[in-house]
Amino acid sequence: MEGVRMDWEAWQRSWDRQQELYLPDREERFRVLLDVVEASAGKSPRVLDLACGTGTISRRLFARLPEASSVAVDRDPTLLAVARGSFDGDPRISFVVADLEEPGWTRQLPSEPFDAVLTATATHWMPADALARLYADLRPLLRPGGVLVNADHMPDPRTPMLNALDEIIQRAHQERARADGARDWDQWWADIAADPELADETAASRAIFEGRKPGVPQPLAWHLDRLAEAGFTEAGVAWRSITDAVVVAIR
Repeated sequence: MEGVRMDWEAWQRSWDRQQELYLPDREERFRVLLDVVEASAGKSPRVLDLACGTGTISRRLFARLPEASSVAVDRDPTLLAVARGSFDGDPRISFVVADLEEPGWTRQLPSEPFDAVLTATATHWMPADALARLYADLRPLLRPGGVLVNADHMPDPRTPMLNALDEIIQRAHQERARADGARDWDQWWADIAADPELADETAASRAIFEGRKPGVPQPLAWHLDRLAEAGFTEAGVAWRSITDAVVVAIR
């Protein structure tokens, strides 16, 4: 079975490299996210890995805090297959298949409160009204003093010239990464769809997401306002680039 495990690890590495094509500060965002978790919950936090994808956050969580536990939630069959394969036999993590836009999705979760809800580069896919509802759904899942940490695209519409400069910076980074062999989003999905062991999963992913229009990334101020409306005691910024941010809300 070691060969299978190595295959899952290869998909994890290729996923990371594909994501880094678009997010040169990706690991720095994860570091800040985990700094907040450790500061608020110590060495053995109970975490909800929201829209977990391939389990990127949980992998880094366990590397830094081996006594942590994670409930990982997603609906993408392909990404969940990679995650489950990577964590096969690891008792620290369990998986839940759920659509975060569906009312009542939280009923599928364990009843115990979480120390932290963590998500990265996921919520910008959601329509604004659905994301506002999600923030309201998440607050009751946290213990008092628990944290919601969202790392995502949060451009500021008040700085169009600076945003344009960021586009130039990002294009230059992507050109360098592609020259070094990085695959983009479409290429990565074409690669994994060509793997016969994942044919059923990739077909199921296409059936769920094909033709779906992504949401529009909301400004930082929008997130802070929605978190306040959801009843969080406090919300602020833990990290910021020109168009990305890590937002923390405390119950």
